[in-house]
Amino acid sequence: MFDIERWQEIFDTIRKNKLRTFLTGLSVASGIFILVILLGFGQGMQNGIAEEFKEDAATSIWVWPQRTTIEHNGLNPGRRIQLRNENFETVTNAFKNDYEKASLLYFPRDVQVVYNNDLLVYNVAGTNGDLQTIENEFLSEGRYINETDVQENAKVAVISNKIKREVFADLETPIGEYLTISGAGFRIVGVFGEHGENEGEEERIFIPITTAQLAFNGSDNINNLNFMLPEMESFDATVEKNNEFTKELLTYLKQYHGVAPEDDRAIRLWNPIQEAKRFYTLGTAIEMFFWGVGFLTLIAGVVSVSNIMLIVVKERTREIGIRKALGAKPSSIIGMIMHEAIFVTAIAGFSGLIFSMGLLEIVGPEIEVDYVLNPSVDFKVALSTVILLIVAGAFAGFFPAWKAVRVQVIEALRDE
Repeated sequence: MFDIERWQEIFDTIRKNKLRTFLTGLSVASGIFILVILLGFGQGMQNGIAEEFKEDAATSIWVWPQRTTIEHNGLNPGRRIQLRNENFETVTNAFKNDYEKASLLYFPRDVQVVYNNDLLVYNVAGTNGDLQTIENEFLSEGRYINETDVQENAKVAVISNKIKREVFADLETPIGEYLTISGAGFRIVGVFGEHGENEGEEERIFIPITTAQLAFNGSDNINNLNFMLPEMESFDATVEKNNEFTKELLTYLKQYHGVAPEDDRAIRLWNPIQEAKRFYTLGTAIEMFFWGVGFLTLIAGVVSVSNIMLIVVKERTREIGIRKALGAKPSSIIGMIMHEAIFVTAIAGFSGLIFSMGLLEIVGPEIEVDYVLNPSVDFKVALSTVILLIVAGAFAGFFPAWKAVRVQVIEALRDE
């Protein structure tokens, strides 16, 4: 029930102690403000980390050969390992239920790319169609390398948006144009783009893997094996599946190429999910730290509310005694004290929430820092925090109110 007299008492008390009430509310509002800002930057870090790993599929695995560093089975260290088509075929057949996409890369050496008698300084790579998904590339025009191109050793090429801008700026579309690669003509069938700002990946011209190996004396050599695993029901499950796959993959490749099991440099592997795990673990730790700092700041605000209410009780001891002498119930006195505590806490909490959310909304999209992108916080989380703060404010007011109830009438009336 709305009690106008109680509200009048609350506002009278606030008017009599404006500075004290303002400072108390400021401590509470600053607690919420700091917590929301910290949580916003925590989310910004998660956004930044996700953006950093968006360029390639998060569950992709990249394998490439190096030189051995350990003697094994009579074979000297320093041998260069060469991946072959058989490795790709064996892995794709043996682990076909463990991955979603599989691609391979071969980089022909000493090739020249010419268009209209102009020499182009771009790399040529042979691959298959699954690389588009693994590299997280998008098509701007035409199509990508497909299985038919690979089977028929087709002389087709897919170029990047960067190459289109730099070489074919005068044309409406480069589709159908021909590039001469070491004397052989390749028809352009597609234009791809890379997510993110890394244009280094757009320095490549892709052709079918079989064509690259056949036309440029590649035999059955491979420079990279690439796989994309499915995402599991949780991040931890995805990491575990990823670890199992990479372990079995490396075991097979080391056995095939006569590499010592403990030689970690002969066959190298890059696993974005492992990199992401380290960053996400760090991000989670920082977020927990932010929660801790914000929580302690809120506790400081709640304690200040409790201290102020103790002072209020002390100042109104005689008034409380008179109320009790006139028959005021303990619940009435407790409600009077708690009502004021909740009111101050709620107003200050919502003020801090509105100011912090507004600041994140205005400034957040403008922040461009490494691994921090668009700091923001879920409004429901922030609102829940304020509600929790109000509940804490109620407890903060309860103990001074309980002390007020226990005041003896005679002692209260003697109080000056």
